[in-house]
Amino acid sequence: MMNCKLCGFGWVAVDGLGVGSSGEFNGFGDGQLNPVTRKDLFDRPDRRFGRMDEFSRLGLAAITFALRDAGIEEWQQKRHIGVLADTYSGCLVTDCDYFNSVIPDEGIFASPQIFAYTLSNTFLGEAALRFGLTGNCQVVNCGADDGLAVIRQAMESIHWGEDERMVVGFCDHGSVGALKAPGALFLVLEAADPTQELSQQLSYADNGMLYFQQHEIHCLNDLINAL
Repeated sequence: MMNCKLCGFGWVAVDGLGVGSSGEFNGFGDGQLNPVTRKDLFDRPDRRFGRMDEFSRLGLAAITFALRDAGIEEWQQKRHIGVLADTYSGCLVTDCDYFNSVIPDEGIFASPQIFAYTLSNTFLGEAALRFGLTGNCQVVNCGADDGLAVIRQAMESIHWGEDERMVVGFCDHGSVGALKAPGALFLVLEAADPTQELSQQLSYADNGMLYFQQHEIHCLNDLINAL
């Protein structure tokens, strides 16, 4: 049995965005996401944020809120914290925008700014730089129906000592990913202290079953409803 503590989570959904401890999280629903702005996340002007594509802003926002909710947004020294993200469509919209700038006039006006965001893992590097994260950073497309493979992978990384903590979650603009709706959700996990009884414990049994606060989690939606 692998046990982890859920230290916090952050989300961006159609009806809002924020930190888990706010008590305002209502899950994910259909509709169109409002663009994430710098003022939603940071008080100070930020030129780098202004250059980011919408997919990267979406993922960075949920990661920022998750770290803030866990009380580890601020840092002085780099931390061995990893980030693991599941996405289905990734930065496909940005890729199309880039190639639309390449096609005319034999590519003479191809946009280097857009090109910088034509990889689905770009926002993980952005999060690592902003928050001093030196652990494994990876984007996956597991394609599993239950959406839980990436969470199991994060718990295994903690269990085997690969990372002290993991920020793990989901990010998609459309309704085709594990969330079944546009948005992003990231959780901060760390190894559970076996001497303490936790109210926010996520367990991974030897048979592959996940439990949150001792309730069986059969799919991502079960976990979302329990948060």
